[in-house]
Amino acid sequence: MAVSTQAASDRQVGTQPFRAVRPWTLAITFGLVATIVCAAGSWIPSLWGDEATTLLSARRPVTTLLPMLFHVDAVHGLYYLGMHGWIRLVGESPFALRFPSAVAIGFAVAAVTLLAGRRGGPRAAVVAGIVACVLPRMTYAGEEARSFAFTAAAAAWLTVLLLWLVDGGGRTAPASVRRSCWAVYAAGLALTSYLFLYTASIAVAHIGILLLSRASRPALRSWAVATGCALLALAPLVLLAYFERSQISYLGNQALDPSTLVWMPWFGNVWVAIAAWACIALAVGAAAHARWGRAGREAAQGASLSVSATLVGACWLILPTGTLLLINLVFPMYAARYSTFAAPAAALLVAEGLLVLGRLVSRRAGVPAVAVTGAGLLAFVAVCTPVYLSQRGPYSKNNSDWAEVSAAMGTAAQPGDAVVFDESTKPSQRPRLAMRTYPAGFTAVSDPTLRTPYDRNIGWADRVYAIPTAAELGRFDSVRRVWLVENDVDGSLDHYGLAELQALGFEETGRSIPTHRTMLIELTR
Repeated sequence: MAVSTQAASDRQVGTQPFRAVRPWTLAITFGLVATIVCAAGSWIPSLWGDEATTLLSARRPVTTLLPMLFHVDAVHGLYYLGMHGWIRLVGESPFALRFPSAVAIGFAVAAVTLLAGRRGGPRAAVVAGIVACVLPRMTYAGEEARSFAFTAAAAAWLTVLLLWLVDGGGRTAPASVRRSCWAVYAAGLALTSYLFLYTASIAVAHIGILLLSRASRPALRSWAVATGCALLALAPLVLLAYFERSQISYLGNQALDPSTLVWMPWFGNVWVAIAAWACIALAVGAAAHARWGRAGREAAQGASLSVSATLVGACWLILPTGTLLLINLVFPMYAARYSTFAAPAAALLVAEGLLVLGRLVSRRAGVPAVAVTGAGLLAFVAVCTPVYLSQRGPYSKNNSDWAEVSAAMGTAAQPGDAVVFDESTKPSQRPRLAMRTYPAGFTAVSDPTLRTPYDRNIGWADRVYAIPTAAELGRFDSVRRVWLVENDVDGSLDHYGLAELQALGFEETGRSIPTHRTMLIELTR
C-alpha cells in the first residue's frame, strides 16, 4: 500500500531537526521517559481493593492460586502468575508492585511513537510520544498493580506488527518470515487476552483497519486464520469467565453516564476530555476529507488506500469499546478502566489532531506549523498535569487509606491487643485489607474473628467468623483490649460489631483514631 500524500508531506516539512534521528531511537527514548513519569510518586497512593486482589493472589502458592482461578478472577490469571514470580524477586512494597505497570506503559508509549513516526515522520513521532506520556489513563495504569497497563502495551505492539505485515516491510518479506510473523500475531493476541479477556476485542479494530484500507485478500486470509487460532485458544478462558460472571454482576446496577462514555475511559476529567475530543475531531475530520473529498476520491480510484495513523487510531479507539458497550446492553460487563488497551489509540489521535491544527493555522495565518503544534502540545500537557498530580496523592486510589490505618494501628496497639474489622462493606473496601496490604502495623495484634486465611480459600479474601461465633470458640477469652476498625465515609460510621463486643463486656474508652475514611475505636474490659 502506498504511503499517504499527507503523511509524506509531514515527513518533508519542518522535520529537519529530527531527520537524523531513527524511529527506533525516538521510540526507545519516549518509552523510557514514560516509564519514569509513571514510576515517579507511584509509591505514594495507598493500595486499594483491586490492587489488594493482585497482591493476595500473587502471594499465594501456585498450588492454591490455580484452584482459586477456577472459581474467581480467571480473566486475570496470567497476570497473577507473573506477579507471583515478580514479588518473590523484589518484594511487596507499593513501588515494587506497581513498577511492572510503569514498564508496560513505557512499552506502550514506545509502540505509539514508532507507529506515529512510520505513518507521519519524526515530528509526528515526537508529538505522539509526548501526548502518550501524559495521557491520564496511561499515567494511571502505569502506577496501578493491575493488568491493564500490559493490555495497552500488548495491543499497541500487536497493532505495530499488523501494520508491518500489511503496509510495511512485511509485504516484501519472504513467505516463511510472513508466516512466522502471523504466528507471532496469533500467539500475541491469545496471550494478551489471557492477561485480560476483553483485550480480545482489539481484533475488531484490526479487521476494521484492514477493510477500510482495502487490504489484499491474502492479508485478510492470513489475519482470519491467525485470529481464528487465537480465539480458539481462548475458549477455555471464555468458559471460565462465563461461569465466574457473578463476580461482575454488580455492574448491572451501574448506569452508563456521560462520564463513563466520554472522559473516564481515557481522559480523567472533563477538561482533558474537551481538549482531547477537539483534537480527535480535527484528526478524523481531516482524514475523512482527505479520503472522501473530491481530490481523495479521484486519487483513490483503482488504487489501494493508505493506512494512516488516524485510520488506525479511530478504529482502535472506537470499534473495540463500541463492541464492549453493545454487549453491555444485554450483559452488563463494562467499566471504564476496561478500555485501557485503547488508550494508546487516544494518544495517537490527539497527536494527529495537534498536527492537523498546526497545518491549518499555518495555511491560513502564515504561522509556522511547528510553532502552532508545539503550543497546542504544551497546552495539552498543561491540562493533563493536574490530573497526573492528583493521581499521586495519598488517597488517590478510590480514597483508600490503608497505609494510614496500618501506621495508626502500629502506633496505638500493644502486644496482646486484638483487632476486629468492619465486614459490612463490599469486599474491595473492607478495612481488613489494610492488614493484608500493610501488615507491619498489625504485628502486635491478634485477629480473633479470622476463620480461614485467604491463601487457604478458593476465593481471594479471608473468611471470618461472626463475633459471637468467635467468642463461643474462646477467641476473645484472654483479650482485654480490642481495636474496632470501622469504615468512616463522610462521618457515617457503620458501627459494625459494636453491640456484639459490648455484649462480651467490652466498652468504649472514648479513645478513637480517625484516618481519611476509617475510624479505629478502642474498647476494653
